[in-house]
Amino acid sequence: MGKLYFKKPSKEGKINHPQPKKETIQFLLNYSKALNVVEYKRMKFETLLN
Repeated sequence: MGKLYFKKPSKEGKINHPQPKKETIQFLLNYSKALNVVEYKRMKFETLLN
């Protein structure tokens, strides 16, 4: 009776966590370094320093 309710984990059931490419990470880091946000009286100004 216990074997009816027991299910073995299959390889298909495992969750695959995709990893980003190194180029994507480098692009996002460089973009965040170049972004400058200045607040002036309730307004926000965004500038890219590149």
